[in-house]
Amino acid sequence: MGRTLAGRAALGVLVLVVGGYVTADVHDRVPGFLTLAQSPTTAGMPAPTVAQRTFPPVTVPSAQVSAAPPLLVATGAAPLPTTAGLSAALAAALADRGLGSSVGLTVRDGSTGASLLDISAQVPRTPASTAKLLTAAAVMSALTPARTFSTRVVRGASHGQVGRVGHVTDVILVAGGDTLLSPGRGNPVAVAGRAGLADLAGQVAKALKAQGVTRVRLQIDDRYASGPRYAPAWSPADVSAGLTGPVAMLGLSTQRPAPGRAASTDPALSTARAFGRALGADGITVGSAIDRAASPEAAPDLGEVRSAPVADLTALALGDSDNALTESLARQAAVQAGRSTSFTAVAAWVKESVASRGVAVDGVTLIDTSGLSTGTLIPVRVIGDLLALAAGGKHPALQDVVARLPVAGLTGTLAGRFGRGPAHSAAGLARAKTGTLTGVAALAGTVVDRGGRLLTFAILADRVPPGVGTLTARAALDRFVATLAACGCR
Repeated sequence: MGRTLAGRAALGVLVLVVGGYVTADVHDRVPGFLTLAQSPTTAGMPAPTVAQRTFPPVTVPSAQVSAAPPLLVATGAAPLPTTAGLSAALAAALADRGLGSSVGLTVRDGSTGASLLDISAQVPRTPASTAKLLTAAAVMSALTPARTFSTRVVRGASHGQVGRVGHVTDVILVAGGDTLLSPGRGNPVAVAGRAGLADLAGQVAKALKAQGVTRVRLQIDDRYASGPRYAPAWSPADVSAGLTGPVAMLGLSTQRPAPGRAASTDPALSTARAFGRALGADGITVGSAIDRAASPEAAPDLGEVRSAPVADLTALALGDSDNALTESLARQAAVQAGRSTSFTAVAAWVKESVASRGVAVDGVTLIDTSGLSTGTLIPVRVIGDLLALAAGGKHPALQDVVARLPVAGLTGTLAGRFGRGPAHSAAGLARAKTGTLTGVAALAGTVVDRGGRLLTFAILADRVPPGVGTLTARAALDRFVATLAACGCR
């Protein structure tokens, strides 16, 4: 019984649901949404049309409608590619001038984790944002996947004072790690904007009015996991260009850094101002000055909202290649593990955490946890080891996050790739973390080959010639993935 490529694409989705660097790490961000049945109208692009091919019968699991579909453990029932077959099939793709002269590669069997093809896999290379996979593994080891972060408001030490405008009460907005608060109502099915300041203000206003309070002085307590806002190796030009933002424990979903749009230099203060406006809309008069203050011990809550779960936040950080969000999550996880909040300490903790999973970290140098800093080095073998843990079901929490990596041609940082040309045949079949820096192009994830075998791969090219350009390097990576997907390679 044969299967069409469209059927294979469905299998792919189901199984995979599995200055120095002045232009550094441009987030690789292209928003997108995965649906199992997209129309040209709703998808914003023509429906893929590909030639039909036949394949050996493969049992396709039933689709589960879920915001976080699981990465199914590969069964190994499909034929296994050979090293010789892979070498021959991928030779031309790996020699593409768009990848330059320094390429590290590892291809693994998704079922067993066995290495099928390694090329300079032990050589440390600049990983760009694929370094975030190490951070994701550490975060998902330290924090419960279902954990959420609280944003609270409490009464201040001075419950009331008389000023020129009458009776004024201190209230304190307490940061708890949510940097994706909606300035309006929260969206219970969203990740960014799950918790809303308008909802929090409604709770607080109701509690205050019940106590006869209508005038307040607003303060911020952002001591939780506080630390340096910017890594020493981050270029100010990159920050100004919106490639990253300050690492904070309180922030707005509408002020995330994005290419061409710089983030707020003080996310906590921007959030407090937005909260003050929300309180005003609920009939509470808020003083214009907002200061920082320590919240009293055991101060009663006036209101509280909670973020999306850690697993969803980590998946979003990877999917959007969000440097600031990645660093925030890593810092909170390191604090949970008893470490300090310096970039050096958090990066060291990530490396130790990965090693504790049984992954040899020889050759790994982490300057930060997002891959943005100059000097970060990772052998491609390490990334391959982590993907093998996820695909093989040996790290369930990481498995869930890898299951939601961007899908080729459909979601996240891969939404604008694999749309046409030679790489289009891999659309829907590959799921990967992108990485882009000046002179660096990387891709690491999973793919289903033409025989229905789940493979993991990681490829780092860190000497892309200056005249080649980012788009050419990305296209070369995409053609490599398409060649791997099309190869039975036996």
